[in-house]
Amino acid sequence: MAPSTTKQWTVQGKDGFESLKWDEKAPVPSLGERDVLVKFHAASLNFRDLAIPKGRYPFPTREGVVPGSDGSGVVEAVGSNVTRFKISSLTSNPDKVATLFNQGHLAGSLSPASIGTGLGAIIDGALREYGAFDEQGLVHIPSNLDFAEASTLPCAALTAWNALYGLKPLKPGQTVLTQGTGGVSIFAIQFAKAAGARVIATTSSSEKADLLKKLGADHVINYKENPNWGEQAQSLSPGGLGVDHVVEVGGPTTLKQSLVAVKIDGVISIIGFIGGFSKDQPSFLDCLNNLCTVRGLLVGSRELFEEMNAAIEANDIHPIVDKKRFALPELKDAYEYMFDQKHFGKLVIKIAE
Repeated sequence: MAPSTTKQWTVQGKDGFESLKWDEKAPVPSLGERDVLVKFHAASLNFRDLAIPKGRYPFPTREGVVPGSDGSGVVEAVGSNVTRFKISSLTSNPDKVATLFNQGHLAGSLSPASIGTGLGAIIDGALREYGAFDEQGLVHIPSNLDFAEASTLPCAALTAWNALYGLKPLKPGQTVLTQGTGGVSIFAIQFAKAAGARVIATTSSSEKADLLKKLGADHVINYKENPNWGEQAQSLSPGGLGVDHVVEVGGPTTLKQSLVAVKIDGVISIIGFIGGFSKDQPSFLDCLNNLCTVRGLLVGSRELFEEMNAAIEANDIHPIVDKKRFALPELKDAYEYMFDQKHFGKLVIKIAE
């Protein structure tokens, strides 16, 4: 039986990481008839988590929200009308679950209503010991993953999957361009290689280039050594025609080169803005001039999540997790570690054994 209190973090203000507040005796949420109580074992961090307490997140947030969109754990209790999950104490094989980033995005396109259901921004998230969620906002985790690995899926993995399969599904033999060594980019490499596609990756260091090659990247471009990396990516594609998919995480500072690299009728999926902002950025006419599709996306639906999990199981894909692990009370240190870009792959917070 779950305790009556839970340890958790909340975001109070927008003064940077000092806005993160620790509470050792927050009340465990009560359950509605369709709610599920999750005992979290692990959570993972995203760039978004760092942006929210700094006041740099472009979507709505709520004062006092429990941060963290990504978590995994076991079902501890269920409401009277829950049908999708079982209580862990009633079976030797408890339901292991992960959170859905936008709790209202079950299938198809986002809506104004579902955009407002983001965990860790509007709805209380995963950086706590226990959390209650509508049963529709959870998925079963892939059977080949442990809790730490599964906690990395809700945002970065699903975003990468949506980029490659959400609009114009990737086909074997096509070419994918990724940027850097963050979670989304690494998942995109893994998914692309599992699909029989080529991968051209960019990075800023020879050390990270070696790691990208070990993950399966066919070509790695150092963008610091070659500012015109878009031209090089295009030249490395079959026939020099350009790449079919660009997983665009840099934003305004990298989009110009992505437009150079992309193939006619290719897709650029704009996912983030980790490169910062720039007044000198392409316009919509550049999309016309390059005859490509440029789309913004916000993670993905539960339907896509479940399709992705099936592919992860079938191909025995394992997320790349940073070697360093932080305990839940050490969250501020974890934020600083990630902000300083000391991580490789996904950074996981250990919550329970």
